[in-house]
Amino acid sequence: MKLTKEILKSNINRIREEISHKKSEINIKNIIYDENTDEIWIITFDNPDKATIIGKGGWVVGRLREELKINKIHVISYSDYILKKYRMELSLNKLNSFIDSVKLNKNKNNKNNPKNTHDYSYNYNYSYNGLKNLKDLLKLKIDNIYNFNFNTFLNNNFNNNFLNNNSNNNSNIHDENINTNITNNAKITKNTKHEAIVALSGGVDSSFSLILAKYLGFNPIAITIDPGSIILPKQFKNNINNLTKELKVPHKYIEVDYTEIINESLKDGRYHPCGRCSSKTSETLFNYAIEHDINMIIFGDMIATGSQCLTKQYIDHENEKNKNNKENSNKKNNEKKNNENNNENNSENKEIYEIYRLNLPASLSVGKQEIKEVISNYNIEKIVGFGCPLLGEVHKKYPYMRKFSIQRILRETKSGALEVGEALDLIWSFNSSKFLK
Repeated sequence: MKLTKEILKSNINRIREEISHKKSEINIKNIIYDENTDEIWIITFDNPDKATIIGKGGWVVGRLREELKINKIHVISYSDYILKKYRMELSLNKLNSFIDSVKLNKNKNNKNNPKNTHDYSYNYNYSYNGLKNLKDLLKLKIDNIYNFNFNTFLNNNFNNNFLNNNSNNNSNIHDENINTNITNNAKITKNTKHEAIVALSGGVDSSFSLILAKYLGFNPIAITIDPGSIILPKQFKNNINNLTKELKVPHKYIEVDYTEIINESLKDGRYHPCGRCSSKTSETLFNYAIEHDINMIIFGDMIATGSQCLTKQYIDHENEKNKNNKENSNKKNNEKKNNENNNENNSENKEIYEIYRLNLPASLSVGKQEIKEVISNYNIEKIVGFGCPLLGEVHKKYPYMRKFSIQRILRETKSGALEVGEALDLIWSFNSSKFLK
């Protein structure tokens, strides 16, 4: 298809006049056409230029698509993509720094690490393969900043038998499953070691993270914290069970008592539940990782972009052996002596472990629409709004708590994870019949 900027400008202004829009100056920076998908990307200089081409209610670009008989037209602001590209370059720098430290084993016997820190340098090699593939994916997305498509990437780089031949009980990705013009990593050897935990809630962000972690070769195990149906309702569990079965990823539910969090947020109205729930979930996952010798946890966070996409967490953990020794010692000593030695015993039994937190969607500056396109290929039920029954009840009983939920939405919008329209839909969902019943 031969399209020029002048032809597009002329057509857009004609359509604007025909639907009673004012004639405007149309500014187009670039045009990209993909013959394989029959899609056009119109890149504008800034958001006002983008709005002019889209028109009120999307009427202008809708008519343009019909006239050109194109599958899809994407109108993109160059200014938005400058920031997205910069964030991904920061992510790439962070991954390169981590991988270099693995190669050089810099963390080994590092005197700057806190006392009693367990150095995981000896098993960094397990995470190296997945992170190296992630690094190559980042490079690819940066090079194709406007028209990168995750579904195309997955379809082009993994054969149809990938899931059947590469379940977590057998092996990780092999180099023959990866197109060499996409990623030029060394052969990834067979390994039954789980390189990462994926925190799986059944929502779209964590589901996307598990899908990508599986294909990138992290050999993940999915862990779901189950506080009961008031936080983890049935439809989320259905999504979790369907996805882990389809991906052939091992999965475990961990039941945790969230009574205190529920009471403080619902009965007392003292706290917004999301922050405390997130902290309790992270604490449980970190402890599971330590007890099962896994040094990385993947989260579906979309806000911690750039250099914060991969962070080292120092976790205090009391191992079972020391805990039992402490209990036996306490039985032998009198109450006074126990009180005197309590602080000393606690510090001795506590050991510090290094665990890495990878915010996978944020590392790639992924938007919500990109996530939805990927998970649409899997048996995942669409859930309106936040989907948490506890949050809905808190909003209904304490309307002022909606402010803190809206703050979260605005943060995701600012980070580029949400479009303005998506953010408005989420905010509006607070007033839906589901939340007001």
